[in-house]
Amino acid sequence: MFFPVFVQGLALGLGLIVAIGAQNAFVLRQGLRQEHVGSVVAFCAMTDAVLIAAGVMGMAQALAESPGLAPALALAGATFLTVYGVQALRRARLSHQLQAAQGGARLSRAAAVAQAAAFSLLNPHVYLDTVLLAGSIGAQQPADLRWWFVLGASTASILWFGLLGFGARWLAPWFARQRAWQVLDGLTGLTMCTLAALLLRQVINGS
Repeated sequence: MFFPVFVQGLALGLGLIVAIGAQNAFVLRQGLRQEHVGSVVAFCAMTDAVLIAAGVMGMAQALAESPGLAPALALAGATFLTVYGVQALRRARLSHQLQAAQGGARLSRAAAVAQAAAFSLLNPHVYLDTVLLAGSIGAQQPADLRWWFVLGASTASILWFGLLGFGARWLAPWFARQRAWQVLDGLTGLTMCTLAALLLRQVINGS
C-alpha cells in the first residue's frame, strides 16, 4: 500500500518545514507584497523536492551496498526525530511569532529567486533535514514505494510554501499570534515523536 508511505513522507515534511525561520519569513513577505510569488514558491518547493529525492536515492544506494546499515540509520533517524520533537514541544511553551517586513525596494524576479536560493541553500539545516533525515527514513521504505515517500514529503513543501505565499494576506495576522505558533509547535512535536516511535518499532521488529 502506497498511501501510508505517502502520509509518512507528508507528515515528516510538514514537521520539518513548519517553523519560524528566514526562508518562511521571506516567502511570507513576497506574498504580502504580491511580488513574484509563484516563482519564489516554485523555487523553494522544487529545491526541497530535489534535495529529498537525492537524499532518499543516495541513502538507498548506501543501504544496497551495506544492508546492515539499515538499523543504524533507523536508530539515528529516531534520535533526530525525538530531538526535533522535544525541541518543538519546548517551543510550544514559549511565546513567539512570525512577522514579515513589508518595506524595501521592489525586487526583480531574478533578485527574488536569488534571495530565495540564499535562504534555501545557505542554511546548513536544510541539508540535515532533507538529505540526511528525510533521506535516511525514505530509503528504508520498500524499493517500489520510495518515490511515494518523496512525493509525500515534496507535497508538504508545495502545500506549505503555497499557503505562505498565496495565502499571505490572510495568514499574516494569524502567524503574528503567539498562540498559533504554540499550537503548530505542539502538533509538530507530537508528529515527530510519533514518527520516531514508528522507526523504533521498525528496528525492534526487524531485529
